Amino acid sequence: MPPPLPQPEPGFEERIGTRWVVWVGGLTLALGGFFMVRYSIDAGLLGPGIRTLLGGLFALALLAAGEWTRRKESISSMQALPIANIPAILTAAGTAVAFATVYAAYALYDFLAPASAFILLGMVALGTLAAALLHGPALAGLGIAAAFVTPVLVSSEKPDFWALYTYLAIVTAAAFALARIRLWRWLAVTTIAAALIWTFPCLQCGHSMIGPHGFHVISGFALAALLVVCGFMFGPPGDESRIEPISSGSLAAYLLGAAMIVLASFHADSAIIIFTALVGGTFIVAWRAQAATGAIAAAAALVFIVFAEWAVRGNPDMLVVPGGPLPGIGPAATDASVTSHLITAAIFAASFGVTGFLAQGRSGNAMIPVVWSAAGVFTPLALLVALYARIAHLDRSVPFAIVAVVLAGAYGAATEILTRRPSRPGQAISIALFATGSLSALALALTFALEKGWLTIALALMSLAAAWISMQRPIPFLRSLAAILAGIVVLRIGYEPRIAGAAVGQTPIFNWLLWGYGIPALSFWIASQFMRRRRDDAPLRAVEGAAILFTVLLAFMEIRHAVSGGNIYAANSSLTEFALQVCVALAMAIGLERLRIRTGSIVHNVAAVLLTVYAGLATVFGLFLLETPILWPTDVGGPFINLLLLGYALPALLALLLSYAVAGRRRPAYANTIAAGALVLALAYLTFEIRRLYHGPILTRGATTGAEQYTYSIAWLAFGVALLGIGILFNSQRARLASAAVIALTVLKAFLIDMSTLTGVYRALSFMCLGLVLVTIGWLYQRILFRSATPPAEAAAQAGT
Repeated sequence: MPPPLPQPEPGFEERIGTRWVVWVGGLTLALGGFFMVRYSIDAGLLGPGIRTLLGGLFALALLAAGEWTRRKESISSMQALPIANIPAILTAAGTAVAFATVYAAYALYDFLAPASAFILLGMVALGTLAAALLHGPALAGLGIAAAFVTPVLVSSEKPDFWALYTYLAIVTAAAFALARIRLWRWLAVTTIAAALIWTFPCLQCGHSMIGPHGFHVISGFALAALLVVCGFMFGPPGDESRIEPISSGSLAAYLLGAAMIVLASFHADSAIIIFTALVGGTFIVAWRAQAATGAIAAAAALVFIVFAEWAVRGNPDMLVVPGGPLPGIGPAATDASVTSHLITAAIFAASFGVTGFLAQGRSGNAMIPVVWSAAGVFTPLALLVALYARIAHLDRSVPFAIVAVVLAGAYGAATEILTRRPSRPGQAISIALFATGSLSALALALTFALEKGWLTIALALMSLAAAWISMQRPIPFLRSLAAILAGIVVLRIGYEPRIAGAAVGQTPIFNWLLWGYGIPALSFWIASQFMRRRRDDAPLRAVEGAAILFTVLLAFMEIRHAVSGGNIYAANSSLTEFALQVCVALAMAIGLERLRIRTGSIVHNVAAVLLTVYAGLATVFGLFLLETPILWPTDVGGPFINLLLLGYALPALLALLLSYAVAGRRRPAYANTIAAGALVLALAYLTFEIRRLYHGPILTRGATTGAEQYTYSIAWLAFGVALLGIGILFNSQRARLASAAVIALTVLKAFLIDMSTLTGVYRALSFMCLGLVLVTIGWLYQRILFRSATPPAEAAAQAGT
């Protein structure tokens, strides 16, 4: 049998005749009733009582017409258009006129007392919702809007909030029941949103408002659990293997209302009890109906918000804990709110932690146990932090450290137990979460027990511990946790580079910087070695980057500490500091170049390049511009063992070694540039050392004599010849090219400087020595280098001759 042909889309004429006319007609009927009343008022035809009566009769006529047309269509088996249902339009117009008539009788003519008007308007709204069972969702939307707007329209000098919230509970029950019967999700969502908005009025009125507001959120929560949550009590059927947004969101909305009551009442005990009861109800509902599991995450977040706000709101001088004050927290206290919050926090922490563990393996959907475990890990830790901030004032507290250690042990035990169980959906992520919680609790314990300098060390050691545990228990998140902890330590030193504050110490090298940077650097290096045994990924690269950063900072900070007398914030620089930095950067670049060959790590590769670039910039701007002794009056020290050796000779040697370390492994231009830098540094050292011999420790003093200029030329020439000899001896083209550059510079000096400044015997000796050296160099090239490059055929002919 062929499938039925698809129905054609309605044409323009059909749309006008069957839909638009019905909509416009219904609106016209409602407006006609309003305009008739308006006309009667303007013309003075009828009194207020008659107008009200006629409005009510017109509303009843419309409602009757709607019901009559509905029954006629049912009897005649006519199928109404769902979006242009004539009975529904007539009924909606009737309810609108009835609503306006009751409101006019109350607001315009004072025929009704506020209580009577409130009851009548509520009856109209509830009747509209009941009629929606027969006439469809449009009427339901009108009814729910009218029901929640009614309390706004009816005002009183002495509002009764108990009556208001009783009325809203009845409206909410009717709307939820209608949404459940007809499975209108939009109606449930609209009702929840409107009910949540009605939580705000008069929240600031003090403790007297806690009762009615609490009744509002409790009744709404109970109705949502009974009628909205899928798979629970009278709620619609749901898929047990998935989290349903409306089921979770409905409970979360009323939890938010309860949290707002707590905050607005300044954490009154009765408000805390209401909030705790709703959180407990959330546990029961979510445990029975997995569709509401998302509400557990909302409950965890709201619990933290409530306690965080309490911690930030105030820090009283006198604090109390159950059984008396804890040592190290504060004196004997009288603030009973701390007692209630400690008890409540303990209940919350135990509830979230235990259920988060027991929920593992209860569902085939991986997300459900993960939500439970995440809440079970996050909430106790968050509560511990909030209590620590409020009670211990962020100072050292051994009792809080003990609690954190106990919590770490509990999470560690949960991790081990789950690891031994057969694999279930979401179990791997939950294991990672509990392992993370264990390490986080240990980090908190160290935070609570140690000074801030030791905290940096402790967090670095925690990163090492996470990397080591990832080797024993291959939980993927542990690698990320090691990287996260490393990132926290990096941010920590950005806040206070001295780590221990002003108590760094004055002793060079062996001060707080050595422990504060050295131990984290060593921890990160070892952690990276552990992590590399598994794979090369982003967490490994983050830890490697932290290891290199702390190693560099350790060296640079120790240099800064030594040259500034212990004050690393001193606004000064020196040739010594730049020289040491350049040497350290070059030495580390050499080490990283060797290391990257073995590891192939992009982090080691990039770090080696960055250190080389920094060394080049520090050489140019520091050694040759800002602190060069040839321009500024710097005391360089003794004749040979001096700052010149440290600032120019040693960097030249290190740059030469670096150029050989990268030769053949990077682009030739990169290695040649470094070699050229080494040559410049060596030539600068030679020149500055000669000037030191002629002028003393301050190179800027005195005039340059002819003997000094002649010494420069001879020294440069000898340096060039030495480079040539090295190039010939080791067959190094780079050394021979360097020799050529130095000798060319010497020739240029001879013609531009020596010819004009030297006189007498110095000028003659300068040119004589230069000429002799040049001839000798030419002979060496002809007899040794050129001969070694003779083609084999020509060499054989020469041998025969």
